Amino acid sequence: MRPRAGSTFPWLLASLLLLAAPAFAQDAAPAPASAAAPADSARRFAHPPGTAIASAHSLSTQAGLEIVRAGGNAFDAAIAVSAALSVVEPISSGIGGGGFFLLHEAKSGRDIFVDARETAPAAATPAAYLDAKGELNRDRATNGPWSAGIPGLPAALVHLAQKYGKLPLKTSLAPAIRIAREGFPVYARLEKGYAGRREVMERYRGTRAVFLADGTPPKEGEVLKQPDLAHTLELLAAKGFDGFYRGEVGAKLLKAVKEEGGQWRADELSGYKVVEREPLRLKYRGWDIVTAPPPSSGGVAMAEILQMLQGWDLAKLDPAHRTHLIVEAMRRAYRDRTIYLGDPDFVKVPLARLTSADYAAGLRATIHPEKATPSDLLSGQPAPLEDEETTHFSIIDGEGNRVSATQTVNLLYGSGMVAPGTGVLLNNEMDDFALRPGTPNAFGVMGFAANAPEPGKRMLSSMTPSFLESAEKVIAVGAPGGSRIITQVLLAVLAYDAGLAPQQVAAQPRIHHQWFPDAISAEAGALDAATVAKLQAMGHKVNAGESHWGNLQTVMWDRRDNTLSGGTDPRNPVGQADVLLSDR
Repeated sequence: MRPRAGSTFPWLLASLLLLAAPAFAQDAAPAPASAAAPADSARRFAHPPGTAIASAHSLSTQAGLEIVRAGGNAFDAAIAVSAALSVVEPISSGIGGGGFFLLHEAKSGRDIFVDARETAPAAATPAAYLDAKGELNRDRATNGPWSAGIPGLPAALVHLAQKYGKLPLKTSLAPAIRIAREGFPVYARLEKGYAGRREVMERYRGTRAVFLADGTPPKEGEVLKQPDLAHTLELLAAKGFDGFYRGEVGAKLLKAVKEEGGQWRADELSGYKVVEREPLRLKYRGWDIVTAPPPSSGGVAMAEILQMLQGWDLAKLDPAHRTHLIVEAMRRAYRDRTIYLGDPDFVKVPLARLTSADYAAGLRATIHPEKATPSDLLSGQPAPLEDEETTHFSIIDGEGNRVSATQTVNLLYGSGMVAPGTGVLLNNEMDDFALRPGTPNAFGVMGFAANAPEPGKRMLSSMTPSFLESAEKVIAVGAPGGSRIITQVLLAVLAYDAGLAPQQVAAQPRIHHQWFPDAISAEAGALDAATVAKLQAMGHKVNAGESHWGNLQTVMWDRRDNTLSGGTDPRNPVGQADVLLSDR
């Protein structure tokens, strides 16, 4: 299902975006936000009435609810959802990749950012990715063992179970193990993605063993079984960290990388560590927002954009001028992303300055209210898309714990390489480094010294898992989409501020600008012809009517009437938002 075309900017189209949502209720459904009875504005419920989960696949959502029924909390459910997505969405994420987990622990009131981003092997120097002419070797950067960083997701699942969950890891991983062993029906996106990457995928014998097990590529409706992946997950469940990073699985990963010409060391694999970081915090029009710090660029960029936009009442502007101001704020934030951001354990990120209100005010003063500011690098090409790669899920439980998590293998099916005997599809996150300074990566974004690879360094990311909280509502939200993740989450914040319900937020048409290329990307229905004409008169290049992108997942607890609701992106027909009400 796709969002319907509209004639004005998306969050004013609530009446046009009440689409049939791919959301289902388990045991009982919350009342629609529009149908809720008026609540006493002074009344605030202390705890949600149950658990809400929104994820990119119905099987992963159900895996999370299964663990909640078994006595788990949001963090146990996050392990189950993450692992299940690793099984059913190899196109988007997996235990051969990494991710960010934003947590809120109700009993302590703490917000924690769990950084499970992949790290660079020592051999992955910038020179290793250049061809004989000194140009970026795009094949090595995006395909096979040289494109893969040391995976972080398995360590994150162990970390969540040991530090925040209630249940043993083997319990929380059980649904994913079952799905991997018994299989799941191949869906259209999986089939199409394989066709797009087939040439690369079929270079590697481990990949052929999984996806060509019956001699033919995956077809919609067929059942895809992954017994090797099930075994790897069982070892992770039984032995924790050592079950993946050492022992049988670790040895097979090292052997596979070496056989295909890559260079990983055993100490790099066994030495991987999850890092807990302090989340970024900002305020926007009555909302307290908690979001991702570096090595994510998302929180910094969103802080800059929202603080710039606070200088205007967007609701009072016509669509063209509203879009113009949002785009100009995006342009400036993405420029700073390119120049300043990287792994804070390796480079000094001017975080206080970039996220300060004074800095935003200075940037705001450079925005001409009637004219586009040309980017330093001009291009007529639309920004590359990432819609099948990366995934997100959001959870709120009955104790008030919440999780907003984004995980990825980077591009479509990551590196394309499965390590034989493990079922583990390796990421191709090395392309997220500035492998050749000033050369755009697969998503058209550039980087310089701050994001150059170094041994053990984490590559810059756009993943932006976030929480929003007002006097009345608590929200978890995030999305995949490469460099477009940030603007999807930004538009979700603006939509929630305008009063939209979660499913409307997930469905709204989208726009994007990332400084380079110097063009507004707009989904079909995001901008009408008159608005496009006005923007062009201001000096903007507008790529209107682009293919849809992203896969936003969000859940909301309304404290006024104590209801839970969720929204899952209708661009993805296998996603599901679900609510499980407690017995209390």
